[in-house]
Amino acid sequence: MKNIMTHKGLIGSVCFSEEDMVFHGKIEGINDLVSYEGSTVEELITNFHEAIDDYLELCKEVGKEPGKSYKGSFNVRINPDLHKKAAVKAKTMGVSLNQFVITAIEKELSD
Repeated sequence: MKNIMTHKGLIGSVCFSEEDMVFHGKIEGINDLVSYEGSTVEELITNFHEAIDDYLELCKEVGKEPGKSYKGSFNVRINPDLHKKAAVKAKTMGVSLNQFVITAIEKELSD
């Protein structure tokens, strides 16, 4: 089970507050904070769709791209032994560690 929903290419988180007895979440992968909630699954889904639709409409009105921009670089923290194995494997393949990681990510995402 995954705690996400998708609508019109955007992703939303799904959480449950036992204290408040409400489902809630926020749109992920955007530079703004847009949240939604519902006391039932159906209400949560409806409010999520409405939040996405409203957000996309607002972005269109103000001429803003709805998605978060990415620089193309990020830090990854891994176990030192895994780091060593990846570096050795990259060297034996004749590629940089960076290219090795790019290839591994591309392979994982192509499935």
